[in-house]
Formats: sequence, structure tokens, C-alpha cells
Amino acid sequence: MPTNHRWAASTRIAADNLGNWESLLRDQAGIVSLAQLRRYGHTRHAIAANVTAGRWRRILPRIYATFTGDLPRPAKLVAAVLYGGSHAVLSHQTAAEEWRMSAVRDGPIEITVPYTARATSQVPLVTVHRSRALRHSAIGVNPPRTRKTDTIVDLAVAQETPEKALYCVVDLVSGAAVSLGEMLECVQNRPPLRYRSMIKQGLELVGRGLMSALEVEFLENVERAHGIPEGARQTPFAVDGKTLWEDVVYDGVGVPLTVRLDGRATHSTAGVAFRDRRRDNAAELAGRSRLVYGWADVHTDPCAVATEVAAVLGRHGADLGLKACERCGRLEPAATLTRGGDLLR
Repeated sequence: MPTNHRWAASTRIAADNLGNWESLLRDQAGIVSLAQLRRYGHTRHAIAANVTAGRWRRILPRIYATFTGDLPRPAKLVAAVLYGGSHAVLSHQTAAEEWRMSAVRDGPIEITVPYTARATSQVPLVTVHRSRALRHSAIGVNPPRTRKTDTIVDLAVAQETPEKALYCVVDLVSGAAVSLGEMLECVQNRPPLRYRSMIKQGLELVGRGLMSALEVEFLENVERAHGIPEGARQTPFAVDGKTLWEDVVYDGVGVPLTVRLDGRATHSTAGVAFRDRRRDNAAELAGRSRLVYGWADVHTDPCAVATEVAAVLGRHGADLGLKACERCGRLEPAATLTRGGDLLR
């Protein structure tokens, strides 16, 4: 009788372990660490036998896939975090993808680990960053990842130039449902060592209503560089009973001019195209002038954009103190703005 009792107890424990094991595989997309395998009773010999038989495979040091075939993205994410250790989190581009702040790209999974972690980037699949501020970044999601605010700071710091860091901040903060207050708190609690002033400047621009890198370039390279009065940003207009927001308007200088900045992607969907047509029609009925520019216009030839904006402002009688920027003087044939907004070649 006692023997049967001990057998029943051991059977119950084995069943419990099996259930936990299956839950672990489900929660971790079929990926397990060596420590987890040992914890569930798998000896080194048994692990080696499964790998040799092709049932399992080692994909990173101390990390195994318990299935064959290609690694789906969820498995890659889990593998990278397990490889990084107990305090590792998804970060940088990968965290931005998981937060839907960026489209998923091909490339290694990016993680951030403490400085004392064993993980390195000298392995396939993973890029490892190290941080002393990790305690501010972790959030309770599975797999763990940096907060939205910290993700934006990480991506800005990783940019190649200060200008790109500023653009990164403006683009991501505007599109990631992150409040300006949350971002300012993040930068205060975790001051970035690189591009700190540009990151703060980007947040200031967002606070003034700029919503994209394109709008920043329009402000700097079209308006300020050529002495054009700064228009008002993100001004609401009612169209078909809905409130839409125009990028730049010049009503403040007495000119009913709207400048619409379409961004790097075209407005190609049927719904957006219909909305833009209705907005154009409403502006026409209200007697408003309209100019529309994309990224290529503003980025590659801001002088020509400034010339057109100045021409409309001048046509409505605005008193402009226009100037030629350094770029105007370098271009041949150069479009140089005079005080009256005429074009000299």
C-alpha cells in the first residue's frame, strides 16, 4: 500500500511537470534555455541526443529550439531575451517594432542588458546593447521590452548625426501616442549622453506643434533660412463636420494660405485621398490658397519651395523681408530671392 501511494505521488508530480513544461513551450514559442531544460529534468546526454536526432537545435549559446524548420519572429524574440539573461529586454529598433512605432525589418534582434551580463553581439541573430539605466526601462510585457519613451531615446542616440536624432524624436513622439510630458520626464530621469541638446530641441519642436521631420525641415530650410514669417502649426479646420489639422497656415500675417506637407509616404489610400480632396474643395470655397509639398521637394530643393511660398504671400500683400540662404548662392542656375519675392536667375 505505501508503495502504491509513493508511485501515485510520483506520477502526479511527473504530470504536473509535464503540464508546466508544455505551458513553458507555449509561452516561449518553443524556445528554452539550458537552465530551463536542466530544471525540467533534461540531462546533458538527453539534450545532446535530441539535437543529434534533429528534433531540437541549438540556435544561440545555451538556447535551444524544440522544433525544426524556420524560426518565426516570436521565437527569435524569446531566444534573444533568454540569451541576454534574466534582466535582458528587447530594445532599440526591435522594441520600436513591437510597439508598432516602426515597420518590422530584416536584421538581428536588438536587446539591452546590464554591463555585467555575459551576452555579446558576437553571435548570429542578436545585437547586444549595454546600459546602466536598465532599471528605468523594463516593463512587464512578454517578452520584456523597453518603454516607449526609452525606446525613442535609444533610437535617437543611435542615429548617425545630430540632425537625424532630432528628426527621429519628432517623428516618433508625434506618431507613438507618447505624451510630451512623459518624454520630458524620461529625458530628465535618464539624460542621454549623446545628442542630448538635439533630443531636447526635438521635444521643444513637438511642443510647438511640429509633427514630422518634414515639418522640421520646412521650418528650418524654407521659412527661417529665407526669412519667411513662421506660420502657425497644426491649425484645426472643420471639413464635412470633422476637425482636420493643417500643417502650416499664414493667417497670422494676414494671408489665407495653407501649406500641406505630405510626408515621406504618399497619401495613396482611397480614404485619405477622398479626405484630401474634400479638404481642398473646402479651402477653395473659403477662398484659401494652397500649396502642397512632399519630402523630396523640401529636402532636395527648399529654395524653390521658399520661392513659391513667398510668391503667394507677396501676392496677398504680405510685407516680407526675404533673404537668400547659403544654398541659394551655391546652386547654378541659382534661384535667389529678392525682398519683393521675385526670382532672379
